[in-house]
Amino acid sequence: MRSELFGTLPDGTPVHRWTLERGGVRVRVLTYGGIVQSAEVPDGSGGATPVALGFGGLEGYLAHPEPYFGALVGRYANRIAGGSFTLEGRTFRLARNNGPNALHGGERGFDQHVWDAEPAGGHGVRLSRVSPDGEEGYPGRLAVAATYTLDEAGALRIAYEATTDAPTVVNLTNHTYWNLAGADGGSDALGHEVRIAASRITPTDADGIPTGAYEDVAGTRYDFRAAAGAGPGYDHNYALDKGVTAAPVEVAALRDPGSGRVLTVSTTEPGLQLYTGDHFAPDLPFAPCAGIALETQRFPDSPNRAGFPSTVLRPGEVFASETVYGFSVT
Repeated sequence: MRSELFGTLPDGTPVHRWTLERGGVRVRVLTYGGIVQSAEVPDGSGGATPVALGFGGLEGYLAHPEPYFGALVGRYANRIAGGSFTLEGRTFRLARNNGPNALHGGERGFDQHVWDAEPAGGHGVRLSRVSPDGEEGYPGRLAVAATYTLDEAGALRIAYEATTDAPTVVNLTNHTYWNLAGADGGSDALGHEVRIAASRITPTDADGIPTGAYEDVAGTRYDFRAAAGAGPGYDHNYALDKGVTAAPVEVAALRDPGSGRVLTVSTTEPGLQLYTGDHFAPDLPFAPCAGIALETQRFPDSPNRAGFPSTVLRPGEVFASETVYGFSVT
């Protein structure tokens, strides 16, 4: 494990890159936005293949924040309807950065801040920061940390934790786009096979806001309970059959038939957003659908939906979540 200077923000703040290596897997994490800048897995012939979309320099992330390449997303991942919610009798107005709605933490979410970093064991890095009361409209001073570790099998484990001094809402995820055929190969990821252990999705309106209902996937294009090819047009939250769990449970897999590479996703969270990256801007070095995101999460708009898993965090409580990305070849 090593750390090096990756670049400098316009205000002079340095950004460092931490390289984690174990089990033939190499993952590079930035202190800017907690970004997984790259992930390389063995190719079977003594080399390594990059499987996560990312930029080679800091300027790429500064110029193109909106796709959230590899980013740690918060304070609230996904959308909150109307950019507002009511908690304990108070209504909080958030930054609206997705039409009328709040998305992925607002205009300057966790993905656009430099995090403090320290080693975590011999194969990990712990990133931390304090989100002040009122940042992007969210209440409470939130102390948050994310620890990235490669375990003995070369799986990437991301463990999140947070505490607050006032009631607030929290929903954290990682926004890496995966292309197991090779992230630098110029091909899209639509030939990948997807499996998700979920019998229902939370359907949305035209703005991507959940209706509050659940929809069975049986007999629809959203049914990935058995592995199936991914086409374009997915940006949906899957209500995982397992619900919230104390320890990570495997809930999804992505497989590239050409190489046989497999990515498995295990999590403590009750939801997973499948996004096929259809809306990349024309000036990006990646074409639409060049990568597939599998974002573990609580549900979109939970603060406004009493029937969804709660995202409320109160003083004296600890928010804890863990997601594991495993790599293999079949």
